[in-house]
Amino acid sequence: MMRNYSVRTDLALEEKERFESDNVEIPGVVLDETYDEEREIKVTRVEIKTENGAKAMGKPVGTYLTFEAPDLAVPDEESHMEIAEKLSGHILELIRKKSSGEEDLSVLIVGLGNREVTPDALGPYVADHLCVTRHIVKEYGKYAMGMEHANMISAVVPGVTGQTGMETAEIVRGIVRETKPDMVIAVDALAARNSRRLNRTVQIADTGIHPGSGVGNHRSGLTEESLGVPVIGIGVPTVVDAATIVNDTMENFIRALESSESLKGVGEVLRSYNPGEKYEFVRELISPHLNGMFVTPKDVDEMIHQISHTISEALNMLFVNRA
Repeated sequence: MMRNYSVRTDLALEEKERFESDNVEIPGVVLDETYDEEREIKVTRVEIKTENGAKAMGKPVGTYLTFEAPDLAVPDEESHMEIAEKLSGHILELIRKKSSGEEDLSVLIVGLGNREVTPDALGPYVADHLCVTRHIVKEYGKYAMGMEHANMISAVVPGVTGQTGMETAEIVRGIVRETKPDMVIAVDALAARNSRRLNRTVQIADTGIHPGSGVGNHRSGLTEESLGVPVIGIGVPTVVDAATIVNDTMENFIRALESSESLKGVGEVLRSYNPGEKYEFVRELISPHLNGMFVTPKDVDEMIHQISHTISEALNMLFVNRA
């Protein structure tokens, strides 16, 4: 039986893991993993193939690629270049799936988030480092780029509703209507269920993106249905729910109790609760003071800067250097 409990996460992989922990199979959802032992990079593909699977997962039908790389959080330029190259390949895979086969694409890249709040500044920082070409191609032609095929890349940082008074989807919809790109790529910070995935994971999805959904701040989504063109979502989890951290600590505490001869019985009693019951119990204990609080690593400033460079380099490799 599926247990309905709230897990604050934007990652399709973590939604799938939640059901696996309850030994529940979801019809219409397929998971496939590959692992590069040399570089310690794991890529997990979650494909939601049916509407029933989408309803169970709480996510639209589509493909979700989760790219986990411990070196993403390490300030090593060589590692980040390797990661950027691999990321560009995975992004290209989803673009080919959604595009109609044109050699020269017009792509609008949207940097979602609030530049003034570091854990939410990933999208704007990625936009800062992009090599935009639309104005050059439109003014002088693709041969001005020194190549036979040239993609037209434009970028925008629409800000957040509290800054503009407008929904992000409203702003982007207007830009799409005026500039008529073939595709939109939206980059945003996400929320994770597992703290070990913070700033070490990239999710690429062909279903678009819903700003703020992981932290319970539901805004209008950027999707093919809302914008009229295919939307690729790229996100990195930068925050985790405080209740999740307490819950993970509780798991470690239970294991410690189970290893103690005198307290083993207490650990076994706590272990009898299912994950959903333990999570809700933790939420009640920390309410109201910590409930709704989200936590980010103390070195998030440095991490956001280097990860934004890696993602922008992956996009530059894909649209400019490979053109």
